[in-house]
Amino acid sequence: MHIIEQMEGLIKKTSDPIARMATAASLLFHKMEGFSWVGFYILRDGELVVGPYQGPLACQVLEKNKGVCWASVNRMATIVVPDVHRFPGHIACDSRTNSEIAVTVKDKKNKIVSVLDVDSREHDHFNKLDARYLEKIASLIFD
Repeated sequence: MHIIEQMEGLIKKTSDPIARMATAASLLFHKMEGFSWVGFYILRDGELVVGPYQGPLACQVLEKNKGVCWASVNRMATIVVPDVHRFPGHIACDSRTNSEIAVTVKDKKNKIVSVLDVDSREHDHFNKLDARYLEKIASLIFD
């Protein structure tokens, strides 16, 4: 996919993960149709704290073990949610969000350090192909 090639070219300029997250969030937000919020929640001291993002204001800290991002961390897997209003414990940072995908970001030691979170105002916006490409982008953060 062209966006992955573009991302690979852009992130070569730095090895700093925060700069790479900021670049990824901006690129995805501005290039992908239907993405209403794109950002990273960083796992810090047992909390998911908002990191670089694009879109409306975000929740600064996500309630522990609640919502899609925490489900992704706890299951150690990508979570695709076609309708967030049916997801148990969903955290509504933006009430206009209807679907969501959360992808774990791992460091070089394969430890989860962050979550790439993408929202859409459309129901059922994300699929397995989106998951695969977003997982590839997430893998580039600490590559």
